[in-house]
Amino acid sequence: MQISRKIRMIVAAGALAALWIPAGCDSTGKAPPQAGPMEVAVAEIRPQRVAITTELNGRTSAYLVAEVRPQVGGIIQKRLFREGSDVKAGDVLYQIDPATYEAAHASARAVLARAEANISTTRVRAERYKELVEIKAVSRQEYDDATAALKQAEADIEAGRAAVETARINLAYTRVIAPITGRIGKSSVTVGALVTASQGIPLATIQQIDPVYVDVTQSSASLLRLQQSLASGTLKRDSANRAKVRLILEDGTTYPQEGTLQFQDITVDPTTGSFILRIVFPNPKHVLLPGMYARAVLEEGVNEQAILVPQQGVSRDPKGNPTSLIVDAEGKVQQRLLVLDRTIGDQWLVSSGLAPGDRVIVEGMQKVRPGASVKAVPYNAGKRGEGKAAAPPAEKSN
Repeated sequence: MQISRKIRMIVAAGALAALWIPAGCDSTGKAPPQAGPMEVAVAEIRPQRVAITTELNGRTSAYLVAEVRPQVGGIIQKRLFREGSDVKAGDVLYQIDPATYEAAHASARAVLARAEANISTTRVRAERYKELVEIKAVSRQEYDDATAALKQAEADIEAGRAAVETARINLAYTRVIAPITGRIGKSSVTVGALVTASQGIPLATIQQIDPVYVDVTQSSASLLRLQQSLASGTLKRDSANRAKVRLILEDGTTYPQEGTLQFQDITVDPTTGSFILRIVFPNPKHVLLPGMYARAVLEEGVNEQAILVPQQGVSRDPKGNPTSLIVDAEGKVQQRLLVLDRTIGDQWLVSSGLAPGDRVIVEGMQKVRPGASVKAVPYNAGKRGEGKAAAPPAEKSN
């Protein structure tokens, strides 16, 4: 009992001694060193020359398309091509039974020969009656009848020649030829099938895919923004590169050949608010096939004083507005409300909110608040994304 009582007295004495130690001091009675300002990594804003591009979605289409249809009716005797092969303009694709057309051609030639044989005597009679009517050996009526008969015979010859030409054309149409050079698809008929002139279903379809079209859509709103940027001088046109277009295929690879912008449609689709841009790409290896999905990268212009900020230096406030924290000249944190344009690599292109020389906090922004004092150190970005602008961001910029 006496030992326990002594222990309680020692503990109480220690507690009283602890109460005499001043607040904020350690066991030695000295105050601990105060923590310095929070260290943050900042990126200084420096204007850069950036080529502004836009990514537009679209699909490929054939440069030329010809649906092969018969121009005369009959039975298919032969198919003279291999499905999926390349054909040249003028190649015979199908042979229609020509028997009836050969007979029609021979009949028209016979009618023409008969008309040419009859005109000789009719012409001689008209010339003779012309001399006799002058000496009143024949009546004027007989001369007029002879002249009319000559004109009728001449008209019969012209009609006969036209009939022969028509029969010849119809006979030639029994050989269905390729109207263009390209790759032919599957045949919709087989040997022995009956076809009719100008039928609705084509016999086959030929497509020329070298070069190939890429039709993309662009919104009218983006076109208006581009025109405003050019008018204000923010963007400048680079005529040397504007006509060139890069293509990204649906597997994410870049097509090795550059395309050329051919035309821009002047009509806006009222249902989508967009219009069509047509681009021509060389396709010597037939990598691009009609109907493929692709993304075209078009250069809109060049921003000589572009302000770029790393993406990790931009956050969103509760209302969804993009903001950044900067360190001012006094080492204080300030918040800036930004207007973003699009992404360029791993950086944002800023339309307003930042100025050259601003130091944007890139690392450590979660640990500081506006008004706090911080220690700014340079941000080591490594290799920053350089190059041309990517497509506009999916989220809405303010």
